[in-house]
Amino acid sequence: MTTGKMDQAKGRIKEAAGALTGDRRLKREGKIDQTAGKAKDTVTKAADKVKRAVNRS
Repeated sequence: MTTGKMDQAKGRIKEAAGALTGDRRLKREGKIDQTAGKAKDTVTKAADKVKRAVNRS
């Protein structure tokens, strides 16, 4: 599991816990963690594509 996927999972857990307990701050942190995880995955995928392109040259 990538770091991005782990952040997304952690975020989903935080968001769900915040929703269950009524803790808006925890819910917001969960959404932030999910967004950060998605961004990490996007950057990793882009970097992998660049590496593959460079190796083909």
